[in-house]
Amino acid sequence: MILLGLEVYRTSQSKNLNIMKSKFRIVIVLLTVVISGGFVIQFRAANSIISPDEGCVFKTVFEGEGIEKEFYLPISEEVEAVCNAGLEWLVTAQNKSGGFGAGSHGDRSIGNQNQVATDPATTAMVAMAILRDGSNLDQGIYTKQLSLATDYLLECVENSPADASNITTLQNTQIQSKLGGNIDVILTCQYLTNLLDEINDETSYSRVEDAVSKCVRKIEKSHNGTGAVASSGWAGVLQSSFAANSLEAADAKGIAVDKEVLKKAKDNQKENYDVESGTIATESAAGVMLYSVSGSSRASAKDARKASATIDQAVEDGKVESAAPVTIDNLMKAGMELNEAEESMTSYQVYNASKTRAQAADVIAGFGNNGGEEFMSFLQTGEGLIVNKDMEWQQWYNGTSQRLIDIQNKNGSWHGHHCITSPVFCTATSLLILSVNNDIDELVAQGAE
Repeated sequence: MILLGLEVYRTSQSKNLNIMKSKFRIVIVLLTVVISGGFVIQFRAANSIISPDEGCVFKTVFEGEGIEKEFYLPISEEVEAVCNAGLEWLVTAQNKSGGFGAGSHGDRSIGNQNQVATDPATTAMVAMAILRDGSNLDQGIYTKQLSLATDYLLECVENSPADASNITTLQNTQIQSKLGGNIDVILTCQYLTNLLDEINDETSYSRVEDAVSKCVRKIEKSHNGTGAVASSGWAGVLQSSFAANSLEAADAKGIAVDKEVLKKAKDNQKENYDVESGTIATESAAGVMLYSVSGSSRASAKDARKASATIDQAVEDGKVESAAPVTIDNLMKAGMELNEAEESMTSYQVYNASKTRAQAADVIAGFGNNGGEEFMSFLQTGEGLIVNKDMEWQQWYNGTSQRLIDIQNKNGSWHGHHCITSPVFCTATSLLILSVNNDIDELVAQGAE
C-alpha cells in the first residue's frame, strides 16, 4: 500500500554563473510501504503544505538532510495560537502602498499604525515574519499581504540610485535612529535572499536576484575599514551584526559577495568579545552587553561549527585521539595551517563564551526592559545556535518563547518599552523568534561549509 503526496517546483537558478539551474523540492506527505516480509517503512514530511485557510503553519515532522531528528523541537498549541494572534494583528497595519511603518523617532504621537510613514526596514521584518510563519507568494492565508510587501520592497531597491548607500530617502525613522541609517537596505537584503527559494517563476526569480545583488553592493560600500557599517545609530552594533548576517545569507545562496568585506564584517562582531579577559565592548551597543554578545555569537557560529566538525573528522580519520578538544594544535593535526587554526580557535572560543553570556539572566535584561533592540538580540542569539547546530537552541527557545508569550498584548501584538517601541516592528521580530523552527533546515544549511 502506497500513499504519496508530492509537490514539485523549481526553487533555484543562477544567472550570475550564466547557468540556468533548477532544483526540485519533493514534499513527501506520507509514504507507507508494506513489504511482503511485514516491514513497514514510513517517510514523513520535510515541509508542511499550506492550505489557504491556515495562518501560522509549523512543520511538525522532519527529515532534514544531515540533521538528527532530535534537533527539531515540537511546537506547542499555545505557541501556534500566540503566533496566529500576532499575525492577525500584524497584517492590519499594512499601508495601501504595501509597506509597513514604525513611525518617526521624533514624533511618536501617531497611534494608528496605518497612518505612520512606511519604511523598508519595518516592511522587511514583517515580510520575513509572514514568510517564516508559513505563507509565501503562491499559497497561504497571507499571500496577498506578502506579495504587496514584496512589491513595495522591490520598488524601493529598483528606484534607488546605484551609488546611494540606502534604498530610501526617509530619515530619522525609529529603526534608523536606534540601529543606523543603512538598516533599511540590510533588512531588505535579508528578506529578499530568504525569498529566493520560494520562487518558482523564472522572471520573478531574476528580478529578486537582481535586487539582492544591488542590496549586497550597497551594504559592501557602507562598510568602513573596521568591518562596521557606517551611519551608526544608538545601538549601531546591531546594524553591523545584521549586515554580516545578510551578506552571509546571500553568499550561501550563490550571490556574488566580496569575501573580504564579509570576513571583516564577521570579525568586527567577534572582536566585541575578548575571550581572555572576558570583557565585552559596548561602545557601539549603547552600553548594553546583550546587543554586543548576541552579535558576537551569531557572527562566530558558522566558523565555530567548522572548527568542531574539523576535529570530529580528524577523530574519525585517526589523526587525533577520541574526544580530542578543539585546540590550535589539534586543528593543525587535522590539516589546517597555523593561521587558519588560530582563526578557527578564536571563533570557537568567542562563540562558546558569547552564547553563554547572551543567555545569562543579567544580560538578557538588556536595557532594563524590552525594546525592539532586545527582541532583535534574542533573535540573533537563537539563530546563531541553530546555524552552529547547537542543541542548546532548544533550551534558548523554550525560555525565550515563554518570555514572549508572557508579555504579548491582548490584541496579539508586542511593543517596546524603550527606544524601538513600534508595535509593528516588535511584533514582527517576536514572530520571527517564535517561528524560527520553520527555518531549521535553512539556518543549518547556512552554517555548512
